[in-house]
Amino acid sequence: MEKEFEELLESTLRIKEEGIDNKVMSLSEAIRENIKPGMTLHGGATHLVPYALCYEIIRQFWGKRPEFTFLTLGAINHLMIMIHGSLVKKIIATYYGLIYPTPGPDAVFQKAYSEKKVEFEDWSILTFTQRLMAGALGLEFFPTKSLKGSGMEKENANSFLTISDPFGSGREVGLVKAFKPDISLYHGWAADKEGNTILTPPYSENLWGAYASKGGVIVSVEKIVSTSFIRQHSHLVKIPGSIVKAVVEVPFGAHPGGISNTGLREFEHYAEDYDFLVDFRKQAENEKTFSDWIKEWVLDCPNHKDYTKKLGEKRVLHLKGRAHQDAWRYELNSFELSLKKEYNPLEMMTVVAGRRIREKIKENKYRYLLAGIGNSNLAAWFAYYTLKEEGETVELIAELGFYGYEPRPGDPFIFNFANIPTCKMTTDITNIIGVLVGGQGERCIGSLSAGQVDKYGNFNSTKVGEMLYLVGSGGANDVACCAQEVALVIPQSKMRFLDTLPYVTGIGNNVSILVSHLGVFEKIEGELTLSGYFPSSKFSSPKEIIDNIKSKCSWELKVSKNLEEVPPPTEEELRLLRLFDPRQSFIGKLTPFD
Repeated sequence: MEKEFEELLESTLRIKEEGIDNKVMSLSEAIRENIKPGMTLHGGATHLVPYALCYEIIRQFWGKRPEFTFLTLGAINHLMIMIHGSLVKKIIATYYGLIYPTPGPDAVFQKAYSEKKVEFEDWSILTFTQRLMAGALGLEFFPTKSLKGSGMEKENANSFLTISDPFGSGREVGLVKAFKPDISLYHGWAADKEGNTILTPPYSENLWGAYASKGGVIVSVEKIVSTSFIRQHSHLVKIPGSIVKAVVEVPFGAHPGGISNTGLREFEHYAEDYDFLVDFRKQAENEKTFSDWIKEWVLDCPNHKDYTKKLGEKRVLHLKGRAHQDAWRYELNSFELSLKKEYNPLEMMTVVAGRRIREKIKENKYRYLLAGIGNSNLAAWFAYYTLKEEGETVELIAELGFYGYEPRPGDPFIFNFANIPTCKMTTDITNIIGVLVGGQGERCIGSLSAGQVDKYGNFNSTKVGEMLYLVGSGGANDVACCAQEVALVIPQSKMRFLDTLPYVTGIGNNVSILVSHLGVFEKIEGELTLSGYFPSSKFSSPKEIIDNIKSKCSWELKVSKNLEEVPPPTEEELRLLRLFDPRQSFIGKLTPFD
């Protein structure tokens, strides 16, 4: 080769080890330079929450009333702090509340909702993602199957409408308006100085928000790496440096959440900090104790290094240890699992729901089983493993991107990190809900829980009037609209089983069965009808049991001609169920509402 060509190869065509544009900043500088009052912020959700970035926003804007609008898939701990500090005027989300150890309403969101201090705008997880997709693709709207017949359809008339399919199928098509936030916040594993960022799956809403944001992205990462490392792992790079405004290195920046190193074994992962989350939940019950908690853990920590130092080396090492694939085995040994034959109403409800879901899967040859949250999640897990014992196959899926997973014992949290290594595929909401649940195959049954239900199977998990906010749709509306069949698992009371719902989160068109802690209700001629009752020593005859079930139902309950007593759980069934919930978070006591 001629010398001139060799010189060209070694100069112009040589791959440079490092990029040209250095966007690395301190955490405080990244927020100070890029976040301004009145902005619409998007907190990106993969399997990570950008907690460190949010905490810094809270520090810098505390007491200043910046009136942010905040878009987030789940308004959880970080938004509770922002509400308490008067940082947000509006939240656009799919879920509002606490998630561990059980999902449910909390005092901070309740106060903000009832006093109208903050505006809540409700969406489902698929439509939230589709709005970001539209913005990222430069579209003004995106088609969807979701929201039809729900309260969200009515409330969001300025951002959702229904049209006839312009290509002549005769079907109605929903359209959601594009999201175009001012700036997005994401936490990832690693980035180079230009901001090319590695994120590992599952991806939840994916990175559409990063591309949709008008002002680009602020990225925090566990580690700054070389561009050569980025090139070696380019299949995991999800955010290109071209749209990144600032890169911040913040180890443990997803805490109290965890981070999975799926596909990136070079880095040491860490698990969710359950003790931290439980303490947060306790302190948030009271305004004074919550203020003290925020002062201790956020405001009095000048930077993220102080925060991690406060966590302590012992806690950090413990969380890294808990992230190991088989750590659940050691944790399970710390529980005293019950071998009692006696069962409680919630155990009966969950086992029977699991049995009925199993039967539906076999009858209709479903390929996918979408696990909801709470008891509906445990029922789905129970159905999966008992089917497996029978040699039957179904793929268990969870909305944030879990496909073909095998739930590990010891922790009933639906997105338990111990389940990630068991997945056959880790993906995102669009693939799970949009394609596998609602796509052309239509071979999915969903198992869902809710706060309230009517005789048609319509359900409510969003709000009761103007004073009480529940939690929101999450993916429930999407599953109700898109799955071929839906099973509901809901404890029974007159407050829950209503003739008329105060709000419709999801329509009941595809609901075929409802299991309560008292009996089984099947959809017959369009109405949920009592088809099976649970045995009870409190009553002396089946008639008394049925009368009790009717008394805890606000509509005039119909009884099937083929009514039967449902057999109680076997010892084997109870052992399987109890392995998944040793703390009895979901199979313990009934609440005052049941």
